[in-house]
Amino acid sequence: MHTYHTPLDLVRERSPERPVALVRPGAVALAARWFRDNFKGDVHFAVKANPSPWVIETLADNGVQSFDVASIPEIELVQARAPGSRMAYMHPVKSRRSIASAYFDHGIRTFALDSHEELAKIIDATGAAKDLTLVVRLGVEAQGAQYSLAGKFGVSPHEAPSLLLATRRATQDLMGVSFHVGSQCMRPSAFQAAMAQASRALVRAGVFADIVDVGGGFPSIYPGMVPPDLDEYMAAIDRGFAEMMVHETTELWCEPGRALVAEGTSLLTRVELKKGDALYLNDGSYGALFDAAHSKWPFPVRMHREDENNEPSGVLRPYRFFGPTCDAIDHMPGPFWLPEDIDEGDFVEIGMIGAYGVAMATRFNGFGDIDTAQVQDPPMASMYGMAPRSIPVPKTDTADVVRLVVKARGRKRRRK
Repeated sequence: MHTYHTPLDLVRERSPERPVALVRPGAVALAARWFRDNFKGDVHFAVKANPSPWVIETLADNGVQSFDVASIPEIELVQARAPGSRMAYMHPVKSRRSIASAYFDHGIRTFALDSHEELAKIIDATGAAKDLTLVVRLGVEAQGAQYSLAGKFGVSPHEAPSLLLATRRATQDLMGVSFHVGSQCMRPSAFQAAMAQASRALVRAGVFADIVDVGGGFPSIYPGMVPPDLDEYMAAIDRGFAEMMVHETTELWCEPGRALVAEGTSLLTRVELKKGDALYLNDGSYGALFDAAHSKWPFPVRMHREDENNEPSGVLRPYRFFGPTCDAIDHMPGPFWLPEDIDEGDFVEIGMIGAYGVAMATRFNGFGDIDTAQVQDPPMASMYGMAPRSIPVPKTDTADVVRLVVKARGRKRRRK
């Protein structure tokens, strides 16, 4: 992997044809050390957030040596890049073949479930193994997440006691509970509230848990979203754990994804065409910008120009993006604030894309190839002190935005 001091250096040296994932291993290393030093338990990285080999290696080298995996390919990736690491198969619904392969071929002993049917499947596929660690995923009510994960997984409070009791009886090793408060959780208190709900479920079932897994949801920084300090999340979890009906040897786990890797990657894209307030890029919603399109997720942006004798304008205006495919939903509405003179051939760096960026890319329409290069500049924002804790948003009122967009679209109509 080639290293550049800044993304601008890469632009002027290579003028890349394809999108480039600009990786910052130092940012991931710092986040890993922070969780290692501040979370009072075992940190499992949620591999789905960013399965890049360099991410797995960097985390393992900096103290995060447990992984939340959801498939056999993720298991094989971790075994190849962080041999000897601890893995937990935390997808609540798995095929019988993948359960058997995980247990017999890869030595996985920890499995999640949220139904009696999945419990029976795990017992059958492992040959009624006696060394299983079984973790019951609970459905919890949580407030403050930008993405709710409720509805698909998690046993309901009404059904939880019977499943907890059945799981406790099914294993001669460890039994635990887990939950997920939702992605990009902006309220530390959500963790404490969810732990209280988990505690009530255990009391109603009349069982003790050997593991309490608080899941993921730890946030990062985006325009308009400045989360509380991560110290506040740790304090809320500590309070919740102290109040739970657990025994002295109960283990505490977490499954951060976004908070470990969001700052570790930005995406360098090229403007292929400018139409008024619309910029057509060489990556989009079928590539690394899924969240920017389908969830209208705000990402910070900055422009890089190859011609060093043509400095970009200091005046910013709002743009929307279109990706390279033929599909009309390949659209990122923004607004993304960039210099008003941006044009074809200029490059747009989209920041804080290390979580659920390259992991979501497809090959639709023949696009989707993304190069990788390392850069040494800091991320656009940081929860860990590498950069400011907020991302400025231009202070332009709605009327100004409408005026700029109408003006741009009027120029487009006059050109027809």
